[in-house]
Amino acid sequence: MRCPFCQNSDISMAGDGTETAQTTPDELVSQALALRDRGNIGIAYTYNEPLVGYEFVLDTARLAREAGLENVLVTNGMVCDAPLRALLPYVDAMNIDLKCFTPEGYKQLGGDLPTVQHTIRTAAAACHLEVTTLVVPGLSDSPIQMAAEADWLASVDPDIPLHISRFFPRYRMATAQPTPLETLRTLYDVAAQRLAYVYMGNC
Repeated sequence: MRCPFCQNSDISMAGDGTETAQTTPDELVSQALALRDRGNIGIAYTYNEPLVGYEFVLDTARLAREAGLENVLVTNGMVCDAPLRALLPYVDAMNIDLKCFTPEGYKQLGGDLPTVQHTIRTAAAACHLEVTTLVVPGLSDSPIQMAAEADWLASVDPDIPLHISRFFPRYRMATAQPTPLETLRTLYDVAAQRLAYVYMGNC
């Protein structure tokens, strides 16, 4: 996916001039283990879409599990069934970005809503799952859309935590306005009627 409102575009859209560091699954797990005395319990695969490097995540998660570490995956949920099911036995918790709740909105972003719904449904049965929706004006700020999203999530499990996050101008939407706080409060009220755990973020 290529979201024009990406809140982490300095990482996800980084170019050749960006400073990077290479590591292996063994090295990453060793670094995580070395931080245990500082309270570290595992590895989070996040910020840029981690499943772009699916094989790396799978290999690292296996080693981390063998070492007694937790694995947390933050993803847009655009993954096919077979690789998802191969990875889930090593995932302790997942946060899935549900960008909007219309097929048309997902098409604009280069994604597919039914695929993300399948990922949410499958992950909910396998690990601790939370969902985040960034409230982008014109894409995901409709109370009707939020009602449909929350109803669907409740049909999977009404105890799935939903994080409703405020959009700030970034990347190709740098001249847009931040999501009004009143919009977030309205969507919170809609979702809270249907789900047990709803949170507002970036406020």
